Amino acid sequence: MKNPIRATALALCLFAAACAAEYRNHGYVPNDEDLANVIVGIDTRDSVIETVGAPTAGGVLNESGLYYVRSRVRTFGPFRPTETERQLVAVTFDQSGVVANIERFGLEDGRVVQLSRRITDNGLNNISFIRQLLGNIGNFDAASALK
Repeated sequence: MKNPIRATALALCLFAAACAAEYRNHGYVPNDEDLANVIVGIDTRDSVIETVGAPTAGGVLNESGLYYVRSRVRTFGPFRPTETERQLVAVTFDQSGVVANIERFGLEDGRVVQLSRRITDNGLNNISFIRQLLGNIGNFDAASALK
């Protein structure tokens, strides 16, 4: 009688361990002490990179800024992974390449932006395959088939 109880207890322990939440960290964001060493109006792009490190991404328009992004994703059992934390530090520059502003954003500041939509309209308007086949019966022309 002890063996089934031990086996059940072991199975429950393994099941509970398998369903433990897993966290993955991605990216890099400089801490506040490092950002305090960056002086707005004096530092340049190169001095910022030297002080706080290389950015995760750069601005695409005239190299307007440096963006440091860090996120934390939680995976729990069979459920879809969810992003629990996101931080973004944006260092923007003026036309002469001097630091103009330093901003910090969190997950609560973000919003979903749809960059592209990949849906192709097939023009069938929810017509089933069988209905398409039956709809072509009257459109058959024997004269055009012999050519």
